[in-house]
Parts: sequence; C-alpha cells; structure tokens
Amino acid sequence: MKFSRRNVLLGGAATLVAVPVVSQALWSAKDFERPGFDAKLPTPPTGESAWMNWSGAQKATPQQFGVPQNVDAVAKLVSHAPAPIRPVGTGHSFTSLVPSEGTIVDISRVSGLLAHDTQAQTASLGAGTRLNQAARMLEGVGLGFANMPDIDVQTLAGAFSTATHGTGLHLSAMHDYIQGFQLVTADGDIKEVSATSNAHLLQAGKVSLGALGVITRYDLKLDKLFNLHRRVWTEQMDSVMDQFEERINKHRNFEVLYIPGTGVAAALSHDLHEGPVTGRAASEDEDIVEALQQLRDIFGWWPWLRKQVALSQLPNGVLEDVSDSSRKLLSTSRVTKFNEMEYHIPLENGMKALREILKMVERKSEIFFPVEVRVTDQDDAWLSPFNGGPRMSIALHAKANERYDYLFKEFEPVLRRAGGRPHWGKHHSLSATELTALYPDFANFSDVRRELDPEGKFMSPYMAKILGDA
Repeated sequence: MKFSRRNVLLGGAATLVAVPVVSQALWSAKDFERPGFDAKLPTPPTGESAWMNWSGAQKATPQQFGVPQNVDAVAKLVSHAPAPIRPVGTGHSFTSLVPSEGTIVDISRVSGLLAHDTQAQTASLGAGTRLNQAARMLEGVGLGFANMPDIDVQTLAGAFSTATHGTGLHLSAMHDYIQGFQLVTADGDIKEVSATSNAHLLQAGKVSLGALGVITRYDLKLDKLFNLHRRVWTEQMDSVMDQFEERINKHRNFEVLYIPGTGVAAALSHDLHEGPVTGRAASEDEDIVEALQQLRDIFGWWPWLRKQVALSQLPNGVLEDVSDSSRKLLSTSRVTKFNEMEYHIPLENGMKALREILKMVERKSEIFFPVEVRVTDQDDAWLSPFNGGPRMSIALHAKANERYDYLFKEFEPVLRRAGGRPHWGKHHSLSATELTALYPDFANFSDVRRELDPEGKFMSPYMAKILGDA
C-alpha cells in the first residue's frame, strides 16, 4: 500500500471515534507557522533589487544585482560595485552568507564544461554550473563525480564553498575534488590557483564561503563514469544504530532517515554495479513527506496513536532495489521547501549524540521531517568541517513556513557538546569566537582573507560575525 495523505486519513479514521475530543481539538488548533513568515520577495527601494533564498529564510535588497556574462565582466563588476559584495548560487544556503545591501553577484552565466581529459580524469568547469548540469556534461565525456549530495541544484561554487557533501565513510566532501580554481579578487585581479600557482591560496579557497573573492572556474579531479546498485529498506532504528558501524564499512554509500514518532528508519545503501541497469522509478519522497506532515497535524497530540497509524501504513522491507548511473541515484529532487540545521560530529562521538538527539525528537511532536544521518571522510581544506577526521552528519529539518527556533535552543547545544562543527550553509548560531576554537587553520584562513581583501569588500555583517573581521 502506498504511504500517502489519503491512506493516513483512512488508517486513523476508525480510531478517532474513541479519542479524547478536547485534546484533539487543542492540537488541531495549534499554529505551526513561524511569526513573520512571508514567502514573497521583499519590496526594494526604487532602483534597487530584491533577492530571497530557496526557503525564504534569507532576504536582501541590494543596490546592485549583477549577472556578469564572463570572467572579465565579473572582474569589472567586482572592481566597481558597491560593497559589501556577496556571490550567490541558487540560494540553497539557509545561513546569511548571501544577503548584502551592497552588491550580489550571480555567476550562473559563467558556466559549462570548459575542458576535459578523460584519460587523466580531469575537467574544468565554470563555477556557475549547477551540479546536476555538470554531472550530465561530464557523463557525456565518460567522467563523473566520485560522490554527490542529496540535492544537486546548487552551483559548483555554492556547493564547494560551503563544504557540501554526500555520504560514504571513504568518500570526502565535494570540495576535495578541487585541483585548482580561478579567483577574481577585490581589486578585479584574476588569479590562477593550483598546487604550483598561488599554492598558498589552494587550501583556503576550497571552502571559501565567498570571502576571498568570486571564484569563476574550477579544475577538478574526477572518476571514470560508474553505475551504482541502490537498496532502500525500512528497519527498526535501534537495529540500524546497532549495525551502523558495520554498514558504513560494508557499503560504498550508506545513510539513514529516521521517521519521527515511529521507531522506524529508512536505510539507503549504494554500491558499485557492473552490467545492465534497471533504471529507477519516479521518487515518492514528496508523497511521504506530505503523509508525515498529515500524521503530525492530525495525530501529533497522541504519540501512541500517531505511531500506530504510521506503522499500519508504512511499507515494510525492501522499498527499492535498482541500478543506474551514479548521478541518477545519489541525488533526489526536493519540492517541499524547508529550513535545516546540520552538524558534523567526530565519528567516535556520533552514535552517542545521535541517540540523544532521537530521544529529543520523540519528545518534540511538531517534528515530522525525517532525521538524516550520513558519514563523510576527512580532507585538509582549512575551513572544511571534515578537516582532521571522518565525521557523522546529523541533520534536522522544519518546513519552510514553520518555526525552527527550537533547533537552536534545544538541539544545537547537544550537537555542540559532541564536538560538532556546523554545516556552513545550514542554520547555526556560532560566531567567530566559537568557530576559531573548532578549526585549527582558522587563523590561516583569516590571514589569506585579509591579504586578498584588505578593505573587507566581501565582508557583510554576517561574514564579519562568523569570520571576526569588520
């Protein structure tokens, strides 16, 4: 039976006859919408522009919104545009990395596959290329990313600059594929960065937060094209956690989505596949999210009933057993908009933190989005959350129009106590003082930033907050 809003209603209809009417009515009257939510663009002053991120959590009315057509146009814009200057991709960061009252620079036109060497497994792409576009272009020349994130509509610059990652114990985050890049600095200078040219900028620029300038091209080390075998199945979360270490070592990619209020998780594995592929049917993820919200809205006031209805409707056993190209399986379209907090916990602390987080989720009836658990290998980029060792990533979501303040008040302290580093593009409350303590190379990054941008042209108030410079 398909897990849908309609079946949730049918599954709970008979039980509702006997429930306490007052408790149900009080819950039904509950307003989950966050105060001040407005899905519309802000109204800009005359002659200015308006911008809003994907979830609607971040908005800005910059004096100038530039969409340069090529690298020279980027350099000209940066050298003359009003500060602060902030680059933008597709707006999938939830933090305030982009908002500026000065200039926002959209480099989506600086895109495409610029060069490739299939034998050497390298390619150069415009930094404004979206991940899904890049994956298709690379597939055409027999190449592919070693790993992909859950969402693939971000630009390369946006994904790399915020340390976007997939999952896999022996797979690093996407910025680790960078061998070099082209950078437009605050004075409009165009720098080529690699292990042999401006090498001191390489580890700073892999995860740059858009603080060093505007990156316009990436030179990447890639894999030859490969296919994967995908399995998705439901299982008791306690069992998943007990076998987590074994499975992250067994499978190339392994992740878990815990379904709040049920005790059940969806486990996902991907492994290399040889031979013909089956293809994959259209994803039902959006139907599932809608049904989970319906469960929350109707039965959230009584956890026992919510669980019984969910378990009566959730499919059991193997949900998917398919094979296809890696780009078609690792990423999924996300239509329902949300806000998200994700922390990366040292692997040795991860399971203890996860168990504590899940106990809290069970007490927080308003949560209906699955809790996402992934792992990522270490790398050496200065501001990479995975610098120094592999980490478990724990992500919590709230629908875009709903309150998410409890993520900061209740969940973030637990994630921080476990030694977690926040995802740069997802909600967190940390400032430079706390971040400096988490990153051994934070001071090195700051030195490079001041070298490239001594007047702070790329430093918005939020950037000053997290990097500690005016």
